Order: sequence, then structure tokens, then C-alpha cells
Amino acid sequence: MGIITLIAVAASGLMAGLFFAFSTAVMPGLADLPAEQARDVMRRINVRIQNPLFLLVFLGTAVLCGIEVFQGRIVGGLHYIVGCFVLTMAVNVPMNNRLERADDAYWPEYLRKWTLWNHVRAVACLASTVTLLLGF
Repeated sequence: MGIITLIAVAASGLMAGLFFAFSTAVMPGLADLPAEQARDVMRRINVRIQNPLFLLVFLGTAVLCGIEVFQGRIVGGLHYIVGCFVLTMAVNVPMNNRLERADDAYWPEYLRKWTLWNHVRAVACLASTVTLLLGF
């Protein structure tokens, strides 16, 4: 296994863990709060997660997985690129942007849909980790 693959495996595993933590702890914890409080906390999380370390891992893994695709590990690379990166940019980020402008009435829909798509991201990152390890 080359260094690029090793880093891609580790980074996609980190992302799987992050999304797993959101799905199993953060979002259920927010669901226990009143809508106004939960919405405000999630808004703050959305600001704080846009930090250099997170962006390095999130974006860097997409680049590494692109390299993996070109090196023949198509399945593993595409699991991350499509199931994590593209999905995040096409679904979760627009929902986060809408949450920033929305009132409390949007929170229940946001919580349900965002969490569902986050589950998909967690599974996609885990699938990327496993398939890259297996050389696919």
C-alpha cells in the first residue's frame, strides 16, 4: 500500500468517525433541545467546523481519492468523492445555508433530512475506507 492510499484510508476513516459522531450523538442531543436553542447551536457548529484542520482533511481526502481513482482504486475513491464530498456540497451545505436564514419552524425538517443524509455520508466514508484498504 502506497503512502497516498494510506493517508486516504486514514482520512476517510476520520471523516466516517466524524459523521458517525454527528449521527449518533450530536444530532440526537440537539433533538432534545427546544428548536431555537438547537438551531442556534447547529449554526455555531456550522461556523466552527469551517476551520483549517477540518478543511484540510475534508478537501484533501477528496484530492487523494481522486488520485486513487486514477490509480485504479475506483470504487474506494468514488465512495468518498460522491458519497461524501459531492453529497456534502449538494445537500448538507445548502441545508446549512438555509438554516442560517430560517426561523425555528425549519428546524424539525432540517434535523430529519440533514441527519438522514449524514448517515449516508458516514456509510460512504466507511465504505471508502474499507474498499481502499482492499484495493478496490
